[in-house]
Amino acid sequence: MIDTIHGAKSSAIIYSIVETAKANNLKPFDYVQHLLEEIPKHMNDKDYSFLEDLLPWSEKLPAEIRKA
Repeated sequence: MIDTIHGAKSSAIIYSIVETAKANNLKPFDYVQHLLEEIPKHMNDKDYSFLEDLLPWSEKLPAEIRKA
């Protein structure tokens, strides 16, 4: 997968999400899992403002995905 252009782009997106989570003192695995659980709940939404609550610096993220 990563030996194609699309695979490389996908990998870059994932790495970016993980590194941004680390930089914001989040547990990367738990943060990505939270994203994968929450985003599908909004697939039919026309309003994308819910994404603000999912950003790694959002105060609305669950406490359990933050590092102690």
